[in-house]
Parts: sequence; structure tokens; C-alpha cells
Amino acid sequence: MNTLETIYAASEYVQSRLEGRQPEVGIVLGSGLGKLSDHIQDPLVIPYRDIPGFPVSTAIGHKGNFIIGQLGGKCVIAMQGRIHYYEGYPMEMVVLPIRLMKVIGIRTLFVSNAAGATNLSYKVGDLMIIKDHINLIPNPLIGPNLDDFGPRFPDMTRPYDPELIRRAEAIAAEEDILLRKGVYVACSGPCYETPAEYKYFRLIGADAVGMSTTSEVVVARHSGIPVFGMSVITDVAPSSDDEEYTTDGEAIVRAADAAADKMTRLFTRLIASL
Repeated sequence: MNTLETIYAASEYVQSRLEGRQPEVGIVLGSGLGKLSDHIQDPLVIPYRDIPGFPVSTAIGHKGNFIIGQLGGKCVIAMQGRIHYYEGYPMEMVVLPIRLMKVIGIRTLFVSNAAGATNLSYKVGDLMIIKDHINLIPNPLIGPNLDDFGPRFPDMTRPYDPELIRRAEAIAAEEDILLRKGVYVACSGPCYETPAEYKYFRLIGADAVGMSTTSEVVVARHSGIPVFGMSVITDVAPSSDDEEYTTDGEAIVRAADAAADKMTRLFTRLIASL
């Protein structure tokens, strides 16, 4: 099958399983953040492995399910684990879930990730609203344009919706949740960054770095879907002369899990405001 046929076949299967539900909001849950899905009421679970032509998530902390149900009074479809470029999938597979959610009718996309802080004022456990990004992963729109979804040259002046950011900041103030707001840079992974790379990312204007998210956002914006993005800071850039420092993937998942409750409260109220 070509890309469009794969998208529509996968979408048709998921729609056949929805039992009359109509998701309004899509949510992508990053490493260690899957427990937000525990708060989705009346959940319907669709494993990725059951969907025709759909990739299976292999990353630590990514269970590989769609969860459909109620959150914040809205019908949502949440990805309990995303697909990464570093897993070896071609880019059209990495972004297939976003296009599937577009076909089944979502109107807003929430994306989340675990990220390393390049901004040295950040601390482990901080939540960062993504206000902009730098994409160092191959662009998912390379190749023939999918005219069914959007234009050849989509505008990316405001990749993250300003109104959703304003609402999130107001909710966080009411909930007494400290929020950072910064720029996320995505690189391919799967190795963690060197101290020199952390310094480079900081110099080019990034506050946090990870291995996902930007491809999904590019495709969502290509399709005209407003996006809200959030990073959970799970580690902080090491000093180049710290000979004892190592980056621990399991520790990153634990740090994300510890911050997931704050993110869940924020996402739930923000979704309720739509």
C-alpha cells in the first residue's frame, strides 16, 4: 500500500472499534508519562499491534496502545506510547498516528515528552510549555505532498497555539504549578547528547532537548490542527568536566513518572476549557 492507503486503512479499522465515540482531542504521551491514561474514564483500549499497517512502539516506557475515553469532559484519543524515528521506522510511519487522528476527526492535539534541560536554570521535575521548536530530525513532509491533509509549504510561524499556552499559564497559576516556557530541540537519538552537544543546543536557543515531538507537530500543523506541547524535564545538561556523570534511561522514566500527576491536572483542565 502507498502512504495514503495505509493511513486510511488504519483509520478505518480504528473507527470501526470506536463504538460510536467521536474523539475531539488527540494526546501523545511521552516516556514515563503514560499514567495520564489512567485518568481517562470509560476507556476503550486498541493495541497498536491490532491496527493494519500500524507501527509498534518499542521504546522504554511506551506501552503501545490507543486509549479512547473521557477526560476533562471531552472524548479523547491518547497514544500510550509514541513512535520514534530512532526505532528504525520511516518517517511516514512515525507520523502515521497523527494523520490517523486527523482522519477520525480530532480538532486539537496535545503532545508531551521527557526532555533533558539545556537551560541550566531548569530542575528535574519541571514542566516546560513548548513555545517553539528546532527540528533536527528529517522533516516528515519530505516527498510528494499529501494534498488530502494540507498544502505543500505549510506556515510554521506559530507551531504551538498561543491561546492554549495562555490558558495553560492561567490554569497553572490557579493550581500553583510552576511552569517554564521554552524552546524544544529534537534530534534523532537514540544515544543521549554529549556535553558539547548540550552546549551547542543551548547556544542556538534551545531550553530542552529530546528525540521526538517535532515531527508530530509539523504534521499536525500541516493538517491545520492546533497544538499544545509540554516537556517534563527529566535530567539537566552535565558539565563537560564532570567525569562521574552518566545519563540513565530508567532514571529518566522515573523522573517523568514523578511529574506526570502535575501534567495530568494541567492537561485535564486545559482540555475541559476547549
